[in-house]
Amino acid sequence: MQAIATRNRSIVYRTRGHGHGGITRLMSPSDLGESLKPFVFLDIFNMERPLLEAMRAGAGMSIHPHSGIATVTVLTEGRMKFDDPSSGTGMLSYGGVEWLRAGSGVWHGKELTPDDVPLVQGFQLWIALPPELENGQPESRYLEPQSIPSAGPARVILGEHAGVRSPTPAPAGINYLLVTLKAGESWTYQPPAGHAVGWLAVARGTLEASTSVPTGDMVVFEDAEDAITVQAGMGGDAVFVLASAIPHPHELHLGSYSVHTSAQALETGERRIEALREQMVAAGNRRTPTGNVPVFR
Repeated sequence: MQAIATRNRSIVYRTRGHGHGGITRLMSPSDLGESLKPFVFLDIFNMERPLLEAMRAGAGMSIHPHSGIATVTVLTEGRMKFDDPSSGTGMLSYGGVEWLRAGSGVWHGKELTPDDVPLVQGFQLWIALPPELENGQPESRYLEPQSIPSAGPARVILGEHAGVRSPTPAPAGINYLLVTLKAGESWTYQPPAGHAVGWLAVARGTLEASTSVPTGDMVVFEDAEDAITVQAGMGGDAVFVLASAIPHPHELHLGSYSVHTSAQALETGERRIEALREQMVAAGNRRTPTGNVPVFR
């Protein structure tokens, strides 16, 4: 029987975002997030030794709140330590994941501490939660690299790909993969049925799709369910994240650090955040001997 040819999806938009202090913002809820929801925010961070030393001393990212979303932090280079009474201690390196479902509200920002390495690189992604979860119980998990399964060159960070399911408890209808291709290697991703949203962002190397996609670029694919085929450039390995999803059917209602599906849900989340802030202040210094500050929820 002759195989049925599939059409590869074309790229319809690209961005290099805007950077500050080792972090480049590639997507926000008020721009690309509106068309790529449930994916509403994406940062790539490249933190070198001076910034890492400042972070180990307690400086760097400030503690801040979230509600209505889940955040997914995945490392592509370097090592970060976690230390949380509810999760134990351990180390995240390439392919390691912090999963934080903010739900009704959390405060975080210092729960990961850099190890003694020259560079820490990775992505932080926000996902808009559905109504049944956006004001639900918060949850955080730290998944060391050996806990994240692979399907070929892809680590399955969220969802299911090629019969391999991630242990991360993400909402249904979302796939998020970390992929490394050797120089010249080709790879095809066939999204599940209904996954019309698709994009990728390159951490290292160059990809060839319908056009060249260099380090630091994020590209958006046309709304479709066709396959996405890429090839690493001949200059070296390519490391990138690729995501697909069923479109999020709800409007985005935005707070300073929150994304919800309705004005009422946003108000509920922001009230909870303020109540948590008062409790957190009353709790005083929560820094662990490792140097980090666990998520407050």
